[in-house]
Amino acid sequence: MWTHLTRRALLGVGAALACAPVAAQPPAAAGCAACGPAVTVPPDFQVDPLWPKALPNNWIIGQVAGVAVDKRDHVWIVHRPASIAERQLQAERTPPATTCCVRAPAVLVFDAAGNLLRHWGGPGQGYEWPGTEHGIHVDAEDFVWLAGNGPRDHQILKFTLDGRFVTQIGRAGQSRGNDDTANLNRPADVEVDTQARELFVADGYGNRRIIVFDSVTGAYKRHWGAYGERPLDGGDPAYGPTSPYDPDRPRSRQFASPVHCVRLTRDGLVYVCDRTNDRYQVFRRDGTFVSEHLIAPRTRLNGSVADLVPSPDPEQRFLYSVDNSNAVARVIRRSDGEILSTFGRAGRQAGQFHVPHNIAVDSQGSLYITEVDTGQRVQRFRRMDQQR
Repeated sequence: MWTHLTRRALLGVGAALACAPVAAQPPAAAGCAACGPAVTVPPDFQVDPLWPKALPNNWIIGQVAGVAVDKRDHVWIVHRPASIAERQLQAERTPPATTCCVRAPAVLVFDAAGNLLRHWGGPGQGYEWPGTEHGIHVDAEDFVWLAGNGPRDHQILKFTLDGRFVTQIGRAGQSRGNDDTANLNRPADVEVDTQARELFVADGYGNRRIIVFDSVTGAYKRHWGAYGERPLDGGDPAYGPTSPYDPDRPRSRQFASPVHCVRLTRDGLVYVCDRTNDRYQVFRRDGTFVSEHLIAPRTRLNGSVADLVPSPDPEQRFLYSVDNSNAVARVIRRSDGEILSTFGRAGRQAGQFHVPHNIAVDSQGSLYITEVDTGQRVQRFRRMDQQR
């Protein structure tokens, strides 16, 4: 867990947007144990411009900072009502200045046809709603988990499907840094291993770690930083945004801010988005480092790895990732980190992106990609090919 990285030669270092895996162990242990034969033809996606359907009640949404798909293939988003420009909320005035619009509740749930099924969210009795919404996860037992990345958002919230509050881990404004086992520090996202009763948290914008709690009791279990090492307050500067790409320069031994995603796969691995370091790292559930993979390592701004999600096939052969600086999505072979295809580009039309932020996948292989900043939407991309 504490061993140093053994790097191998980077591939395509002359390309402006290159990717290369860097393994700590022989290649057979660095990817996934059950990925099957090498996949050479990537899945093909096409935007569905009519999904979702128009919202009721004159509602409008702001920055969509989280998306999840539950076991019914219902699509959950959390958006930031406070991010909506005043010009878009003239119908909230008394008297209304225009016919549109009114901000929607923070949590919205859609079916596969794009119909709105549920809506709730916001401050309430007994819990501290985040100052800036960020990240949503629905676990296999139908509990909804929410995170936040506002300056005082040092907590995780747990609700039922209909928005009834269950529990809170951490308290607003109480973080004492990376060694604090009771509080988070601007956590970005969560995922639950229901069988093991473990909640994994990407923590986050203030801390530089993955932290694990008991998903039922909220008790602390363990935490780790980049390469499975101890996360430090302050830490090393981010690699990507701070200097030109140099394949011989040692990687940062710390996660940068933010640690933006955590994803679990069926073969017991944990995938972590180290966004502004232009990489994702792979661990075992206990925090043992397995491998890291660079994506577009010359990227600065917000970095290149905003989110990723494994494909729903039994072997989970692919990872789907979004890059909010370069405004693209990528299909990655999970066994070795090879980028198989890229789709999308910067823009406002259907199928284009303005600051893509999160990604989720349903059981049929369709992708759901959200946008923040002034993008303020979620788009569906249908998988058009058959599994190869």
